[in-house]
Amino acid sequence: MRDRIENSNLVMRVALVTALVLLLMLLSWGIAVSNALAAVASGSGLAMVIVIGSSALLVPDYSRSQATERTLRVASLMLEHIHQGLDPSTADAICQLLLPETEAMGIAITNAEQVLAYAGDGPVAFPPGSPNTVPTREVLKSKRMETFVSMDSSDQRYRRLILGQDQKGSSFGIIVPLLVRDNAVGTIKLYYRRGTQIDRTQLAIARGLGELLSTQLSSYELDRQAQLAARAEVKALQAQINPHFLFNSLNTMASLTRTNPAKARELLREFAVFYRRTLESTESLIPLKSELEQTRRYLKIERARFGDDRIIETERLAPGLDELMVPAFLVQPIVENAVRHAMRDEGPLHIDVRVGHRGNDVLISVTDDGLGMDEAVANRLLEQAKTITGSEKGAGIALRNVTERLKHLFGPDSGIEIMSKEGEGTCVTLRLAGAMAKLGDNREDDGE
Repeated sequence: MRDRIENSNLVMRVALVTALVLLLMLLSWGIAVSNALAAVASGSGLAMVIVIGSSALLVPDYSRSQATERTLRVASLMLEHIHQGLDPSTADAICQLLLPETEAMGIAITNAEQVLAYAGDGPVAFPPGSPNTVPTREVLKSKRMETFVSMDSSDQRYRRLILGQDQKGSSFGIIVPLLVRDNAVGTIKLYYRRGTQIDRTQLAIARGLGELLSTQLSSYELDRQAQLAARAEVKALQAQINPHFLFNSLNTMASLTRTNPAKARELLREFAVFYRRTLESTESLIPLKSELEQTRRYLKIERARFGDDRIIETERLAPGLDELMVPAFLVQPIVENAVRHAMRDEGPLHIDVRVGHRGNDVLISVTDDGLGMDEAVANRLLEQAKTITGSEKGAGIALRNVTERLKHLFGPDSGIEIMSKEGEGTCVTLRLAGAMAKLGDNREDDGE
């Protein structure tokens, strides 16, 4: 049915153009020889052609309905794929889905670093896994749709596309940014054989596809962050209210009431403050100095249990970083892991907390000289931090909790690194990507 309609429209267009040319010739002849009858007849004919053409070539209701139905179908199918997020599998399915909706010879989708998928005809100059090209990086930076021409698909030389100017050996395209909360998380790229194919219609289609995909990615991200926030809140309490720590602390204080009542009272006050801060830390961000104070309270309670000479903690902070806003339960769970898993049966455990920055990234490291672990165990802990399920507990759940909130608040480049050597100790480093810029914003807000 659709083919018959398109064929009929084509025949109508040819007939109307032919009639238009003939009537224009008749009108010109009538004016040239002063033949009023011919001029009037041709003028009337032109008016009729214009009216008939305007009505006949308007998109019929049936075609408009078909277009609307197809758009809704594409949007629905994209939504089915995007619930997994933007990964190679999802990107490939979306490329295959969108290609027939354009005149492009190929479609690619990238994330912020590399090509995720490509669908279409012709050789693939930048296959999935290739790093983003210069034009793609420019679009990610500017967050604006751009057109481009590649003078040679085998190299990296690009210039802006002049529409309508084809060049031998060139490939042409449109790059549209994918935006989530005003952050460019990737692009959709449409490739064409000729620059003349990139008209206003194709530009509008490209922009529309980019906006549709951006909207669905934003919806996915909102759902994912809501789930992460809910899980992180529960896991934070699970990680902190450790029943063994609770009972051991109570037993220590009960013992001190007989041998050292003054110290027992002091420890009870610290214990009360510790758990009150744990239970009431509902704010997403607190100053780093408050997090370190909470860590010191935890260590004070553990020293009362093991002995003052068994745990020796030092802190070194770069100037100004104590005011950095960080998520609660960031440092203390890492220190708790060191006490629980790194202490030897005898001798002191040294724990060194350092806070510095590398460029705009803030680095928080917790280093101990305890039992350490081999590379396989360290790698398993890192993997658990990425894929932990509700059945996991202990060090894994604490690392997962910290990792989730770092990525949520400071972006995907944030996370945890573990370096350890069996018998020598462990260093856990937290990377807060771009946190220095946020520290600057906070200072400006405070009028500093």
